Amino acid sequence: MKKVLRVTLIILLIILIVIQFIRPAKNISGIAVYDIATKYKVPTNVMHTLKIACYDCHSNNSRYPWYWNVQPVTWFLNNHIRDGKWHLNFSEFTSYEIWRQYRKLEEIGDEIKSGDMPMTSYTFIHADARMSDKEKEEVQSWVASTRKEIEDNNPPDSLIRPKK
Repeated sequence: MKKVLRVTLIILLIILIVIQFIRPAKNISGIAVYDIATKYKVPTNVMHTLKIACYDCHSNNSRYPWYWNVQPVTWFLNNHIRDGKWHLNFSEFTSYEIWRQYRKLEEIGDEIKSGDMPMTSYTFIHADARMSDKEKEEVQSWVASTRKEIEDNNPPDSLIRPKK
């Protein structure tokens, strides 16, 4: 029994060592052609909040903590980032159709208001990403003014998702 346990532990250790060399690419891009700030005025305080609380998972530029270098944590974080970017990517925001930009801004406000974003699992480790009430109000105010700007500059039917 002890021999089986020892062999099992050795095999697990070997697997743990081997997976350290299997790494996904980091989510880092210097390209900002379609970033939200290229089209919409984002106040400095709001951009700071977005970068600290949102951009790690919702942009093409993540900040990586030291524990990203340990597998299988790397895979977990990579999947989390990929999922976050699928829902909303600030780095690709202006490439979205106008109705989608309009809708995503509404979702940003809703997610922050409900407290669903930033996620508790993220703010647990990244205390600086916890948004104060003032920061939430600033982001929501910016969302409302940006949505109003979109409404003023686009025909109403362009703000509705087309039927398939």
